[in-house]
Amino acid sequence: MTLLGEIGTLAAICTTGAFVPQIVKIRKQGGEDLSYLMLAVYFVGVSLWLIYGLMLHAAAVIWANASSDLLVAIAIVLKATHADASRVAGLSREPAAEGAPESDLAGD
Repeated sequence: MTLLGEIGTLAAICTTGAFVPQIVKIRKQGGEDLSYLMLAVYFVGVSLWLIYGLMLHAAAVIWANASSDLLVAIAIVLKATHADASRVAGLSREPAAEGAPESDLAGD
């Protein structure tokens, strides 16, 4: 592989891999902080890079953007199906209403 190819491959690994922690966060904490618009625009942009790579027959561009499209699609599905984990567990970050008893997590 040429130096140019190695640089492209390393860049592809970094940019595609950078999205993996976001998937993990959505699974653990829910996707409330992500907007569907951002995910949609990101998906379209990555899809256009994929088309560009296919037209140039650039392997690193193709596999990186195909992988990124898959990760963004997973993020969209997880956002739609995973509620905010803290709310599901009854541990809302919002303070209790005035005069309402606070939950006792210790079970006393």
